[in-house]
Amino acid sequence: MKYLPIDLLPTLSDRLKYAMEQLNLSQTDVAKLSGCSQATIFKIVDGQTRESRKTGAIARGLNLSLPWLENGDMPASIVPITRRQEKSPPPLILEPVSAWDNDTPLNDDEVEIPLFKQVEISAGAGRTAVQAEYGRVLRFSLATLRQCGVHPANALCAPVTGRSQEPLILHGATVGIDRGMTKIISDHLYAIEQEGALRIKFLERLEGGGLKLVSYNRAEHPDESYTFDQFVEQQMKVLGRVFWWSTIRPVNAPPLPRN
Repeated sequence: MKYLPIDLLPTLSDRLKYAMEQLNLSQTDVAKLSGCSQATIFKIVDGQTRESRKTGAIARGLNLSLPWLENGDMPASIVPITRRQEKSPPPLILEPVSAWDNDTPLNDDEVEIPLFKQVEISAGAGRTAVQAEYGRVLRFSLATLRQCGVHPANALCAPVTGRSQEPLILHGATVGIDRGMTKIISDHLYAIEQEGALRIKFLERLEGGGLKLVSYNRAEHPDESYTFDQFVEQQMKVLGRVFWWSTIRPVNAPPLPRN
């Protein structure tokens, strides 16, 4: 099984759910293999307990690394590739683009992610009210989501407005959000809700529980700092990590910003 680091799977629940998905196991399967009650497995998966005396039995039953399952410590046998181990990359093969619509059956390794067509995420000042209305869907391979550490049930997509993240993310791009990852990691983008508007920002924790919002385009969009009280007063909430973004490039589009 491919182990993922703690910054992508921060809790025991995250790691066990990821392992179950990788090994194609149900809660009942885990209970039988580990000799634990299904109630115990349910509590761990549901996040009701952050620590458990049964992690040893679960790790043995599923043949997992116990330090990884308990604390997110990567196994010592997993080491970065060194220059001596590097191999020439395989030749790039471009697969043909295939069209699909709502009537096209899903492949075995595909999942549909809801696209919030009516919800615009602001990468600028945040002007659009949140409307929980599903629109179209985008298709992702399960392998892609696994690589990003995203559980399909936690993923959603929405369009971006504003230019605070240009040229990294262009106005009109679509982003994927992992609602299961709200732990703030340096140099990762997050979707946040602020007074009924959604925004895309880099985040930094401040002393006293405050939060700093940072834009990629800092020249035009200065940093914004909020105390804990302001965070509460403005009903701010970290919705999830941005794990994917994409955009189209029409022929008549305006020139890209260049440094």
